[in-house]
Amino acid sequence: MNYLISLIIGAITSVMILLNGTLSNAYGNYASSIIIHVAGLISILLVLFISKSKFRLQAGLPIYLYGAGFIGVATVLFTNLSFENLGVSLTQALGLLGQTTISLFLDHFGLSGANSSGFKVKKLIGLFFIAGGILVMTIY
Repeated sequence: MNYLISLIIGAITSVMILLNGTLSNAYGNYASSIIIHVAGLISILLVLFISKSKFRLQAGLPIYLYGAGFIGVATVLFTNLSFENLGVSLTQALGLLGQTTISLFLDHFGLSGANSSGFKVKKLIGLFFIAGGILVMTIY
C-alpha cells in the first residue's frame, strides 16, 4: 500500500508543479506562493474540521523540526522558478534526483531520529540510473 501511495504522491506532485508554475506566471513568484500556502492552510483546516481532529503544539520538540515550513516555502518558490524555464518533467526529474541523493544520506546516517538503513550499492546504482535518465531528458 505504501508503494501505491508513494506513486500517487509523485503524480500529484507533477500536477502541483504545473498548477503552481502557471499561477506563478500569472501572479509572480511571491504573490503566487502566498496564494498557494493560504489555499493549503484553508484545505488542512477543512480536513481538521471535517475529521473533528484536535490540533495542539507539543512541548519539548526540537525547534528545528518546525523548519519544515520554511523548506516548504523554499520548495514552492524554487519549483516555480524552475518550471518557467524547464517545464514540469525536467523540474520534477531534477527534484527527484536531489531528493534521492539527500534521502540516501539521511537514511545512511539515520539523521533526525530516522532509522538508519545503511548504505547499499544497489541504491547508488539506482541513483546513477536516475541521473542518466535526466541526462537523456536534458540532451534530447
